[in-house]
Amino acid sequence: MENFICQIASIEEMEEKWNYEIDKAIDDKQNWIIWKEKNIKNFIDGYIIPYYGILNGKIICEATVHLTANTVQNSKGLVDNNRVYLSAFRTNKEYQGKGYFSKLFKYMINDLKNKGYEYATLGIEPTEEKNKLIYSHYGFTKCIKNSNETYPDGTIIEVEYYEKVL
Repeated sequence: MENFICQIASIEEMEEKWNYEIDKAIDDKQNWIIWKEKNIKNFIDGYIIPYYGILNGKIICEATVHLTANTVQNSKGLVDNNRVYLSAFRTNKEYQGKGYFSKLFKYMINDLKNKGYEYATLGIEPTEEKNKLIYSHYGFTKCIKNSNETYPDGTIIEVEYYEKVL
């Protein structure tokens, strides 16, 4: 892991990573295009912080922190002055299970603590058992509410929201 760095992304890195995700998308490419546009605008406006893990110059994992309620569906209880909402935990398939995301997650949590945040929340679909186990391992064990979210194309998903003390 000596050539692995964790950092807050630049606009250029966001363009690169989002284009990678759009190229990978099969059935929901239009959702990814809309999410790219929204996320880059939200970063420019100071509403989110994108954290990237980069290995030998290649972006291999990411996570996004939402700082304001206007970027989060069902935001009540999920994001406020001392609480952030985490999303977009992604690691390129060939790098999964090798500890890269864990290192990025620790970097992100330390940065958020240093910025004065006390809690982090996230949402997960109830059927994503593997991700539930991973998030539980990271300390997201307190379920705070359930609701639905709507994708740009109108798809509605069920979401459970969890919280962690930082």
